[in-house]
Amino acid sequence: MQLRNNDKNANINKNKSLGLMICSALVIGNMIGSGIFLLPASLAEYGGVSIIGWLASAFGAIMTALVFVRLSKKFPKQGGPYRYAYDNFGSLAGFSVAWSYWISIWCGNAAIAVAAVSYLGVFYPSLSAQPIYAVIVALILIWSLTLLNMRGVREAGLFQLMATALKLIPLIMIGLAAFFVFETQAFEPFNLTNQPLHTSIAATAALTLWAFLGMESATIPADNVKNPSITIPRATIIGVLVTATIYVSSQLAVMSVVPNAQLQNSGAPFSDAARMIWGNWAGNIVAVGAIISCVGALNGWILLQGQVPMTAARDKLFPKILADQNNDGISKGALIISSFIVTLLVAANYHDGLVKFFTFAIMVSTLGIFVPYILSVAAELKSIKTSWNDKKQLLNLTTTLLALVYCCWAISGIGSKSMLWGVVLILSGLPIYLVMKSKNKFQGG
Repeated sequence: MQLRNNDKNANINKNKSLGLMICSALVIGNMIGSGIFLLPASLAEYGGVSIIGWLASAFGAIMTALVFVRLSKKFPKQGGPYRYAYDNFGSLAGFSVAWSYWISIWCGNAAIAVAAVSYLGVFYPSLSAQPIYAVIVALILIWSLTLLNMRGVREAGLFQLMATALKLIPLIMIGLAAFFVFETQAFEPFNLTNQPLHTSIAATAALTLWAFLGMESATIPADNVKNPSITIPRATIIGVLVTATIYVSSQLAVMSVVPNAQLQNSGAPFSDAARMIWGNWAGNIVAVGAIISCVGALNGWILLQGQVPMTAARDKLFPKILADQNNDGISKGALIISSFIVTLLVAANYHDGLVKFFTFAIMVSTLGIFVPYILSVAAELKSIKTSWNDKKQLLNLTTTLLALVYCCWAISGIGSKSMLWGVVLILSGLPIYLVMKSKNKFQGG
């Protein structure tokens, strides 16, 4: 009997194949997408104060990531933030998280497509000069990857693996250059806006938060992780710290070499910086790396735009058309409907220009992610059993409260236009929830 148990434990350990390095790479690969490649242009109007925004977001991201680490241990079920809200606060909270997360993905995918087209403009200037061309290319990219994801999760995953292997090259190049090109004069005046310093910092934090979305990635494959209670927290912290280091160092380098006036209107800030540091060949290499990174990120989030509504549809909170009809883990209905909405967002707002639309889209996307994050924090607060003599629980409570403060503070920097759009989109889901609840009650579901 003892021998059989040993054999069983050996088989379980064989399946736990993810160690610290792989889990850390998972966090880094999922967080670094398109955001960093256009954010220097979006942040340029604020000046050097944007660096404080990056540092504040890095700290807040670590606090929030720790919340997801603990929740993954307490609620090891499919659905992530959706499942935490559903199990702790009921169907309305679960629906709100799924709906808001879905909205965040729509806007995020629109922003990623914009970033990819912006860097394609390095090789095809007409994309920057003619918005209609940019729209067409963005939509071709969105629907090509949608069709790829409809073929199956495996095919999308293989494509994602290849893209992830190449995405870090331009960022590491620029990040290392920061040690050689850093100029303090490039950050003067420190606050370019007429707003108070705390207001400007909050606005930059709202922008930079978007680049940290995906910090919860290491919590997903917990069943396959070696010593998950130790490995996942370490991998999450390492992943966020490495990503934050790359983000801040590359931002310092770009701001040091690209004049602020040019940076504010740049469609490819990393490529411009590389060209100024090393020459045209480097600018082209960085542009190719940025395009690969954006396409890879878009592919990964298109995969999620099908998975999030599918999970809620299985619980009968979303319409049946969004579920995986063949129980194969792929919802073609969710993928098509999501990409159609992304198409409308891109087409309706592209007249504002690449950088302005990118900024608008990530602000709405950040507002959409606020509901899942804040309810995840609430789920963690509900589960903490505090005692003044329990230092571990007090530490957990402290980090959770810091995550709560950070999420609320970062969201305060969202502009009125993005806030209005985001609130309207979030509230638009309530009629769907009421219809589904009524239908389920009638059917006895």
